[in-house]
Amino acid sequence: MNTPAQLSARNIYRSFKIGSRKVDVLRGINLDVNRGELVFLCGASGAGKTTLLYTLAGLERPESGEVMFENHKFYNGGASQDARIRNQRMGFVFQGYFLLPELTALENTLLPSLIRHRPSPDVAMRYLDRVGLGDRMHHLPSELSGGEQQRVAIARSLVNDPAIVFADEPTGNLDTVNGQAIMQLLAELVREQQKTLVVVTHDEHLAVRGDRLIHIRDGLFVN
Repeated sequence: MNTPAQLSARNIYRSFKIGSRKVDVLRGINLDVNRGELVFLCGASGAGKTTLLYTLAGLERPESGEVMFENHKFYNGGASQDARIRNQRMGFVFQGYFLLPELTALENTLLPSLIRHRPSPDVAMRYLDRVGLGDRMHHLPSELSGGEQQRVAIARSLVNDPAIVFADEPTGNLDTVNGQAIMQLLAELVREQQKTLVVVTHDEHLAVRGDRLIHIRDGLFVN
């Protein structure tokens, strides 16, 4: 018997209004992601990949279609339940790091567990050590390089032991060398922890670390 997908999307449509013009961003997307799989969504700017990622993660409601994650149907009327699922079962890494400037690396890493009312400083310190920042966990973001800030963001994404990690252009603000190192680190960590990873990137060279590469163009998957 086939194991059901951990994450599935069916007939996802999304458009935006720009003035009087309607722009179709997602045009009937269907996708299954299996548990423990590393999936890369590649495409040019404006292809719809970030909108799709946010839709899959329960952050951006589609105009029509269905998103299921571990038997939970997103956008089904329970915004607080959607938020709880995201906090407890999902991790996020963004292009812009989104670290709070007044908090140390350790405090930033702890945030998701604080929201869950289960602070885990030992877990946070362990992940910061794993990403190579064991000696910089009490530094503020302004005292860290871009690559180091993104390492903090990776540690933060894993502190709640999520089942899946979503990464939106995680190397977009980094040079090639740092970008490759960050992608390798993220892929290694999720494989070690047997987690699922969905990455949006415009750089196909990064996708060699994944199990599956999906191209998206004009809101549709292409071969």
